[in-house]
Amino acid sequence: MLWLDHLSIIAPSLDEGVGHVRECLGIDMPFGRKHPDMGTHNHLLRLGDDVYLEVIAIDPAALPPAHARWFGLDDRDAVQTAWDAGLRLRGWVARTQHMDAVLAQHGHLLGRKTQLSAGAAPPYLFAIPAGGALPLAGVAPSVIDRGQRPPPIASMPDLGARLARFTIEHPEPDMVLALYARLGIENAPHVEKGDRLRYRAEIRTPTGIKALY
Repeated sequence: MLWLDHLSIIAPSLDEGVGHVRECLGIDMPFGRKHPDMGTHNHLLRLGDDVYLEVIAIDPAALPPAHARWFGLDDRDAVQTAWDAGLRLRGWVARTQHMDAVLAQHGHLLGRKTQLSAGAAPPYLFAIPAGGALPLAGVAPSVIDRGQRPPPIASMPDLGARLARFTIEHPEPDMVLALYARLGIENAPHVEKGDRLRYRAEIRTPTGIKALY
């Protein structure tokens, strides 16, 4: 079983990503943390009791990892092209407590299990496709298994933002819905027909419902 865990804005830089969220939601996202295993860093925004928003980008101060970065961030041209086209919310992560079982069935779609460090906290597991690409170009979620690590949302400040609806547009919505059923996603995104893959999050803020792309 998989559950929606967080949404990811994949940005050319943290400043650009945080600025986009500020423009769309009127909220300044707090800094999250660095990912030394991946050479990335993020900002995080709580969107409820069990879901949050992430802005993630390459950390220019970090040493490059010996392996591919997650979320397709090594393909800087593709990240910039998508950003310039207005496709900024492009990743989503589902959590599980049974990574091995999930990948035994769906590893060909979701990638290989990777163990990542978390400072003083216990390590956690993340599934990453070959080359660090998004699973099925972003149609499928990335998968995380935190094991005994406490969920990060417990330490995030509550700035009054709540996820009202997460929608994925796709030219073949029935195919996407069937995929989510096979993956066993408990709270899968809404799926609508569109001319290309595109994410949309409707978020309640202290100043009203805002859209994030």
